[in-house]
Amino acid sequence: MKPKVFLEFVEIKSLIASVLPFVLGSMYAYYNYHQLHLGYLLLFFIASSLFHMATNANDNYQDFLHAPRNDDNQEFLQETNVVGVNQISIGQARTITFGLAGISLIIGLWLVTQTGLPLLWMGLYSYAVGYFYAGGPKPISQGPFGEFFSGFTMGFMIFWIAVFINTYDTAAITWQSTLAVLIASGLAIFAISNIMLANNICDMDEDIALGRHTILYYLGKPVMLQVFAWSYVAGYACLVMAVFMGVLPKMSLLTLISIIPVWKNTRVFMHRQVKRETFTISIKNATLICLSFIVFMGLGLIFN
Repeated sequence: MKPKVFLEFVEIKSLIASVLPFVLGSMYAYYNYHQLHLGYLLLFFIASSLFHMATNANDNYQDFLHAPRNDDNQEFLQETNVVGVNQISIGQARTITFGLAGISLIIGLWLVTQTGLPLLWMGLYSYAVGYFYAGGPKPISQGPFGEFFSGFTMGFMIFWIAVFINTYDTAAITWQSTLAVLIASGLAIFAISNIMLANNICDMDEDIALGRHTILYYLGKPVMLQVFAWSYVAGYACLVMAVFMGVLPKMSLLTLISIIPVWKNTRVFMHRQVKRETFTISIKNATLICLSFIVFMGLGLIFN
């Protein structure tokens, strides 16, 4: 397989959606607990990146494998899905998927031996979501909870694991500390879940034709467009709350400056939802939000 095809198959461009929560979680740990375990952190970064690619690969080949073979879906099979377009064999697809996931799992299990069982339970949840997102008899991505699981797993769990790896030896996991991490990661959770939501909004007609009953099938496009817009508001509200709680530096509030371009982009998407033209708005918004968060939180760490 050519490198270009491989990178397209694993959707390398989407990797930023897991990298940004990883960075934010590490910065959160340093701000609140004043320590980092750089070696373990690097291994977690490698493991999470490999598994993210494995999940994307699994999603692509499962979509191709289970798509109805009829005239209505020939365009999807031959011109849209990366497996069909590049004539990737199912054997190749599975080898790459399980190879990436296997290496990630080995690294993760070693980290469990070094940091403790809480990482095992966090990892088991994440791996289960990663597989069942596109695999199994009723894939998560084809149901009404895809947005929740993508946002929660990537926005919160990666953030939380990064915090745990850096603090396993000094801070116990409590309901209070977990809630604080959840609120602090809220901006990333909503921004990332909106990527999935924008994808489903753009693909609503195609999804229905393929038998996928996403949240759009149940609530309709007008309602979910409002959810798309208000999700950003909820994320910014979490940021303000986390600063008020004292778990994020006050300078993090400068992230609110990103509201201006995010709102302009959102208005464009609200008026036109075309996969090839406006879906990338959700990715741009998530990147803009999380990068702004990183920059201003970083400044808060420096000048705190």
